Amino acid sequence: MEDLTHEEWSEQLAKDKKAVIIDVRTDEEVADGIIPNAIHIDIYRGQDFIDALEELDKSKNYYVYCRSGNRSGQACRIMEELGFKHAYNLEGGILEWQGDIVDID
Repeated sequence: MEDLTHEEWSEQLAKDKKAVIIDVRTDEEVADGIIPNAIHIDIYRGQDFIDALEELDKSKNYYVYCRSGNRSGQACRIMEELGFKHAYNLEGGILEWQGDIVDID
């Protein structure tokens, strides 16, 4: 796992052809908007969260965020334990995000 600032996360994400964005916030938080193309997997769903992660392609690079960076850091550590090689935590979470945010469909 690597903690990245908003700037590092954005730059790396823009160049990464194997990038997948994961939002680990709650449904209520996601209702306020989501980073475009992010997959929503609520970390508070326990085993369902683990099951959803295990369905993901471990050869991809995962850019993970939450509200403030704490839960996404936990999610990245869980991903590492599950065998993911590249998980990047957005320091400061969506509170520090300066890019686009869209409503979830």
